[in-house]
Amino acid sequence: MIEREKYLNQLLLFKDTGLIKVVTGVRRCGKSSLLALMQERLRQEGVEANRIISFQMESMEFDAIRDYQSLYATVKGRIESIPRPYLFFDELQEVEGWERTINSLRADGDCDIYITGSNAHLLSSELSTLLSGRYVEVEMLPLVFSEYLAFRGIAAPATHDPQAIAEDRDGSPVSLGMLFEQFREYGGFPFLSFSEPSRDEHRLYLKSLYDTVVIRDILERDRRKGARLPRNGRLLERICRFLADNIGNENSPHSIANALRSNSEKASSDTVGAYISSLCDAYLFYPAKRYDIKGKELLKTNGKHYIVDTGLRSFLDGYRNSDPGRTLENIVYLQLLYAGYEVAVGKLRQGEVDFVATRDSERFYIQVCEDMRDEATLDRELRPLRAIGDAYPKMVVTGQGSYPRNIDGIAIRSITEFLLKPSL
Repeated sequence: MIEREKYLNQLLLFKDTGLIKVVTGVRRCGKSSLLALMQERLRQEGVEANRIISFQMESMEFDAIRDYQSLYATVKGRIESIPRPYLFFDELQEVEGWERTINSLRADGDCDIYITGSNAHLLSSELSTLLSGRYVEVEMLPLVFSEYLAFRGIAAPATHDPQAIAEDRDGSPVSLGMLFEQFREYGGFPFLSFSEPSRDEHRLYLKSLYDTVVIRDILERDRRKGARLPRNGRLLERICRFLADNIGNENSPHSIANALRSNSEKASSDTVGAYISSLCDAYLFYPAKRYDIKGKELLKTNGKHYIVDTGLRSFLDGYRNSDPGRTLENIVYLQLLYAGYEVAVGKLRQGEVDFVATRDSERFYIQVCEDMRDEATLDRELRPLRAIGDAYPKMVVTGQGSYPRNIDGIAIRSITEFLLKPSL
């Protein structure tokens, strides 16, 4: 397995601290592999094999476990007489009331606990109450571009220029720009990222992933729990496809409900909002709020949503490559999340700034543009950044074209340089 160093280091940072490590993210983004990597690291550090105990809750081995009492009894039976076990629970949200078991194990014994889950319900208010201050969340995404190159066995060229030539795993020359275009279209789900992408393989894999998340994780799970929403599979899919088609556009439950009604689909704003929440809970989409740059505050209305992987958008879009500028913006958004930034959409009287990225005391403003070789487009992209009165760094990230590296104090970077060397 290829190490995803960022996430492994986060787990190692909290090893043996008494905190429960909760790994979250969309299905098939690599959570199970991360647990396997952590187990391998423990073995390398000399931890005896019998102290490393794994519970893959989707395995038939644990199919009879459906409540926290039976889970607790099973775990206690496995760890009896084992000194300080390391416990790994994969997809634990399958077990009703699992948080009670975890809280009891934490309170009863000397053990180190790791959990994965593919739905934000994993960190429900009940868990937060039971384990307040006693867990740390590691949020995983599909591969970013630098990780994608590592999975392909490609060392990034030193220049990071789209025209720079790298060598594929078999020694074949390939341009950095071509690799990025493959990444943009097919995304970064790890299973598909070890070799040059195949559309047929991608389509079949993404259909399976999509059906699993939408049908099993959202519709069927909520029905089992007796929840009122969501129950309409066709409506859920239409909202999912609408969000995928409109990444980078401002939207609200009200505006989406109006758009659906214009296409003969009746749905209230409350219903649309509940369905969007379900899609976000399953980590298919991430919301970005609006930020008033002048007033220095987050706004409550008309944010945006970005999809977890641009390959998923390609699948939902029928591989039509519609509006590549939106996928470029989506990739920048995910890269910023990966780097640990809080990301909002900047609002000014003079227009919009695509992203306001903050991390601790650090902040910078980013515009994303596919091609601004036209003077009018260049002026349109720079104008909002020029209007910002503070001294925080500003940048435009471009998909095509060659530009000065700095215009009026605003850094201009190609998408490949930004993804591989994101500093100003």
